[in-house]
Amino acid sequence: MSEKGKRRFRLIVLLLLLFLIMLIVFSQNLSRMMGDMAHARAYSMALGAINESVMQIMEEGIDYNDLIQITVDGEGHVTSLRSNGILMSRLATRTALIAEEKLNSIENQTVSLPLGSALGIRFLAGVGPRVQVAIVPIGAVSATFSSTLESAGINQTLHQVFLTLRSTVRIILPTGSQTVEVVGSLPVAENIIVGLVPESFVDVSDQTEMLELIP
Repeated sequence: MSEKGKRRFRLIVLLLLLFLIMLIVFSQNLSRMMGDMAHARAYSMALGAINESVMQIMEEGIDYNDLIQITVDGEGHVTSLRSNGILMSRLATRTALIAEEKLNSIENQTVSLPLGSALGIRFLAGVGPRVQVAIVPIGAVSATFSSTLESAGINQTLHQVFLTLRSTVRIILPTGSQTVEVVGSLPVAENIIVGLVPESFVDVSDQTEMLELIP
């Protein structure tokens, strides 16, 4: 092979290597940026559906005294708090079912990213055909109750009851799929307890087997 032919061969090999490197960088950027965008969108949509479900139940009216039974002694001091497990189980089941319906309604949702954005070059962002990513809810929604006791001032304690929903959504990318776990927790009832913190307290968060429902 002549010297000119060797130089041409080296140039072709160099161009092929540069093209391969650009292709790898392009693929990595596309996968990372698409994954980040789809993850954020899927989490936001699923969290919105979960929070809307809890708010829908709250609009029907949830009274603290229906969820928690307060026991006092002869002097009017609070001695114990006990949760209404049956009512909480019903509320958890209804909220989980509503959340599932809302999540199923987003099954056909997609997000897209221009191919130019995958190059990582600012002036090319938004340029080129858009790649679609599907967002699909998977599995069931689980619902659990929990509660907290916090000081609310002198001789006062704030007792809050929270309803937490958990679900999983899958994002389908051109390079594969990812799963996103979504957790939403909102306070559904609260009460100010005046006096000493009761020595006996049945915390609903300890009743996992009874309150964690997967419809």
